[in-house]
Amino acid sequence: MKFTPNPPAVVEEMLASIGLNNLDQLFLDIKDDLKQTNQHEFVKNGLSEMEIRDHMKKLAARNTNLDEYPSFLGAGAYDHYIPAVMEQLMWRSEFYTAYTPYQPEISQGILQSIFEYQTLICNLTGMDVSNASMYDGGSALAEACSLACLHTRKRKVLVPDTVHPEYIEILKTYAVSGAMEIIIVPGSEGVYEPAVFSSMIDQDTAAVVIQQPNFFGNLEEIVQIGEAIHMKKGLLIMAVDPISLAILKSPGELGADIVVGEGQSLGNSLSFGGPYLGFMAATNKFLRKIPGRIVGQTVDTRGNRAFVLTLQAREQHIRREKASSNICSNQALNALAASIYLTAVGSQGIRDIAMRCHQLACFAQTELEKRGVQLLFDKPFFKEFAVKLNDPAAMNRRLLENGIIGGYELPGAMLLAFTEKRNRAEIERLARVLGGKEND
Repeated sequence: MKFTPNPPAVVEEMLASIGLNNLDQLFLDIKDDLKQTNQHEFVKNGLSEMEIRDHMKKLAARNTNLDEYPSFLGAGAYDHYIPAVMEQLMWRSEFYTAYTPYQPEISQGILQSIFEYQTLICNLTGMDVSNASMYDGGSALAEACSLACLHTRKRKVLVPDTVHPEYIEILKTYAVSGAMEIIIVPGSEGVYEPAVFSSMIDQDTAAVVIQQPNFFGNLEEIVQIGEAIHMKKGLLIMAVDPISLAILKSPGELGADIVVGEGQSLGNSLSFGGPYLGFMAATNKFLRKIPGRIVGQTVDTRGNRAFVLTLQAREQHIRREKASSNICSNQALNALAASIYLTAVGSQGIRDIAMRCHQLACFAQTELEKRGVQLLFDKPFFKEFAVKLNDPAAMNRRLLENGIIGGYELPGAMLLAFTEKRNRAEIERLARVLGGKEND
């Protein structure tokens, strides 16, 4: 991207208002090697439609394709199988073009789809109420913490460092306003320490956050910390993997007050990073406080089943400084994908998917350890774990040379994910490469 060296006076004035001298300073966070320094030929000279299509295909072919290479990359976004029915239904124009359902009399379809989504999320999490979705898992968690501070009239939120690092960064951004104080608590051996965590809870603690499974794929202890925070009149917030809920105890059973998570796994493609889907569910006492939209079911003047937006005393409907949240939109199309996915696979289907993920992860552990590759942490896991590696970046390059998309790079380790799409042969090949014997 090349900028005009002498921007118009109005642009200079706008830049000066935020303390900048030129446009280049506005993009300092972008590395130089990622900036476009010259125009493409087709921009300068123009190409025909067929030539443009061919050019774009060549550019797209430079990407590593999940249809070509098996992927063991997770860390919050997962290569789950998307049933064929998803595409057929998602591309229907009445779904694909639906937007804001402000007029219920002509928006019954989208309102019903959101209502069904809310019902499915409540069933999955064991909670009482769900909103119509958030931007992503990270923003959903930040909104949950903000809600906890508003509800309890306390400021402190305890977060273990085993929570997804991007979620933590979003929390810190929200905390800049001063409405809440985020305290990051170091864990040990890939999990948080309940005793240490509990000792830090005091009368000013609004909530504790526990991710289950955590960022490293490990399972955390929930009940003990839930009891500790409730004794101090605080809230238990859980960030969960929705697929894991098919075989793990639901947050509702564990005593959670608010549950959030990333819904990408529920029928949404990886899409090189988005758009994704943040879900949020809570107990009934937060019905009038949770951010975003809620669709309610009622009857019309003829007694027929009908749907409306309800309980909207927030966002753009009241003064900004009085609002409990300023998120006033939702990921309706992604939420619809989640609804179709959960309906298509059913309760037994999602349980089978979760079991296959876990069984493949256990099989991978065995194969890796046979070849001398050890887990970073000796903890129970669901579908993801970290392994010790001297140079994870070099190993990822080696994996790619062998037709495998590797894992998330950690200091001296690599985080690997195993979804139901993987098979024994792919895992055995992964183990051979990581074990340094890819040709045996």
